[in-house]
Amino acid sequence: MSEKKAFKAESKRLLEMMINSIYTHKEIFIRELISNASDAMDKLYFKSLNENLGLDRSDFHIRLTPDKEAKTLTISDNGIGMTQEELENNLGVIAQSGSLKFKEDIKSGENADKAEDVSVIGQFGVGFYSAFMAAKKVTVKSKAYGADTAYMWSSEGVDGYTVEECEKDGHGTEITLYMKDNTEDEDYEEFLHDYKLRSLVKKYSDYIRYPIKMMSTHRHLKEDAPEDAAEEDKYEEHTEDETLNSMIPLWKKSKSELTDEEYNSFYQEKFFDYSEPLAHIHSKTEGSATYSALLFIPKKAPFDYYSKEFEKGLQLYSNGVLIMDKCADLLPDHFSFVKGLVDSEDLSLNISREMLQHDRQLKIIAKSLERTIKNELKKMLSNDREKYEEFWKAFGLQIKFGIYNGYGMNKELLQDLLLFTSGKDKKPVTLEEYVTGMKEGQDCIYYASGESVERIDALPIVESVKDKGYEILYLTDNVDEFCLQMMVDYKEKKFKSVQGGDLDLETEEEKKEIKEKNESSKELCEAIKEALGDKVADVRLTNKLKTHPVCISADGALSVEMEKVLNSMPTDRKAKADKVLEINPNHAIFDKLQFLFDNDKEMLSTYADLLYAQAMLIEGMSIEDPVAFSEELSKVMSK
Repeated sequence: MSEKKAFKAESKRLLEMMINSIYTHKEIFIRELISNASDAMDKLYFKSLNENLGLDRSDFHIRLTPDKEAKTLTISDNGIGMTQEELENNLGVIAQSGSLKFKEDIKSGENADKAEDVSVIGQFGVGFYSAFMAAKKVTVKSKAYGADTAYMWSSEGVDGYTVEECEKDGHGTEITLYMKDNTEDEDYEEFLHDYKLRSLVKKYSDYIRYPIKMMSTHRHLKEDAPEDAAEEDKYEEHTEDETLNSMIPLWKKSKSELTDEEYNSFYQEKFFDYSEPLAHIHSKTEGSATYSALLFIPKKAPFDYYSKEFEKGLQLYSNGVLIMDKCADLLPDHFSFVKGLVDSEDLSLNISREMLQHDRQLKIIAKSLERTIKNELKKMLSNDREKYEEFWKAFGLQIKFGIYNGYGMNKELLQDLLLFTSGKDKKPVTLEEYVTGMKEGQDCIYYASGESVERIDALPIVESVKDKGYEILYLTDNVDEFCLQMMVDYKEKKFKSVQGGDLDLETEEEKKEIKEKNESSKELCEAIKEALGDKVADVRLTNKLKTHPVCISADGALSVEMEKVLNSMPTDRKAKADKVLEINPNHAIFDKLQFLFDNDKEMLSTYADLLYAQAMLIEGMSIEDPVAFSEELSKVMSK
C-alpha cells in the first residue's frame, strides 16, 4: 500500500472550500469530469496530428458506468492518460490545470496553426474536486498513451491521497466515485440512475464533441406475449450501448445545410414550446467578441411573460459546455421575449465556470445581439408584414415598454418597430408610414387614447379632427401615451394628443371667432366652473365639436387617459390632470345654459354636473357619485 500524501497548496482549507463553496449544484461534477475527459482526448488527438499517430476522432469516446449495488459511478475515457508524475501534479496540487498549460503550450508552439481543431475546456484545475461534493471516496486509474504502467490515485477528501501502480487495459483515465450515503436532505444515489445521468448529460454536456456512452436497460412488451399472461410475463428487458449526447451543436453547422424543420424541431425540444417559432436567427461573429448564436422569436408569449415571475435570458455555452441556463445580461428588457443560446470561447469565467468573472466580453456580445435582433425584426416588418403583425400582437407591448422604461434612451433603436392603429382604416401602421402619408403642411403626429379602437373612434373630438383630413393614431394600451411622451417626436414631427387643450387646428378666422365668443360668455363659463369646483381647471367654449355638446380635454402634459392609468395603480398618491370642460356654442344645449344663467342659477349648477359627467363618460372615465348623477338626471327630466 502506498504511503498517504497530503495535498499541497494549504490542503485542508483549500480543498474544503473547493468542495463546499465553489459550486452551486452538486450535479455539476458530471459536467466537470466529462469536460476533463474531453480535454484528455483532445490532447491525444493533437498529439496524433503532430506525430502522425493515425488516430481519428471516431476512435475516442467517454463512458459512464453506474453500479447501484456497489454505489459507484465510473467515468472513463480513452484519452491521453496520465503518468505517475502527472497524477501527482494535476491531482495532488489543487488549482493546477494541465489543460490550461496545454492550451498555452499549443498557442505558443510551432504547431499553433493546428490549435483550431482542438478545443480544450478546463482552465482552473479545480473541476475534478467537484467529485467530492457527491462522493466520499474517489479513485483515478490512468495509463498514459504509450506507457507500460498504469497508476491509481485515491483519496477520501481533505486527509490526502495515495498513488500506486495498478492494472488497466489501454490508455486513458477511469474515475470511480464511491457515492456518499443518502441523508434526509440529499439523495446521492440519484446519480446512479440511468434517467438522471441521461438528463444531466443532455443538460450540460450534450455538445461535447466525443460520444458519451452508457449501457442502458429498456423494458418493452414481448412481441409474442399471450394475452392471458401475467403482467410481469408480458414484458422483457434488453440492454444496449447508447450514446447520450448529440455531439455536434446545431449552431456550429452551416446555415446552408440546415432546414427550417431542423431549426423548428431544435427549438421545440430545447425550449419546451408546442408551437414552432415565428423566426430564427443563426449567426456567427468574429472580431472583438467571437461567438455563435442561435436565437428564436416565439409565436406566443409565455403565460407568465408580463409577470414578475418571468425570467429572461439566453443559454450560455463555452465551447459547447453549458455555463448558465439563463444569462439575463445577454438580452435587454425590450427583447426579453427572445429565446436561444450563445456559445463563445472568449468568456472570462470564474473558477466554478458558473458565472462570469467580469462582463466586458458579455457586454460586447449583448450589444451585438441587440443589433442582430433589431435587424431581423426590421427585415420581418419589410418582407413579411403578416408575420410581423403576429409578432406585434404577442410582444409589441414589450417594445413600447422598452422606449418608456429607458426614458427614451432606446428611441432610435426601437421607434421604427412600433405599430399603432390608424384611424383611417383601423389597421396597424408604422410611424414611418404615418409620416409619409401626412397631409401637406401638417407638422404634428396626432393621436387619441382610449380603452378600445371603437371607443376612441366615437369620441366627439376625433370626429372633427378626421373631418379636417388628419390621420389619427389610436392608442389602446396603457403604456402607449407614456411611450410617445418619452419619444417627444419622430423625424422632427412632434406628437400631439387630439384630447389636449391646445390642439390648434383652427384657421385664424376660426380662432378669432371663438375668442370673441369666449369673451362674451366669460361670466357663464366662470359660473359653470364655480359650480364644478376643483373637478375642472377651466371651462371654455370650443369650435372643436360638431354634433356633441361637450367634451373633456386637459391642459398640460398629463392627459385624462394618463390620469386614469396612473390612478389604477396600487399607490396612495393619485394623479390629477388639469381637466377642461369644453362647450360647443353651436349646440342647442348652449342656449339652455345661457337661459339658466340668466334665470335659474341652481338649475345651471345641476346642468354643469350633468354635462361634466357626460363628458367624463364619453372619455371612458368613471364618475365619482353615480347616485348623485342619477338624482340630478331625474331632477332635470321631471322639470
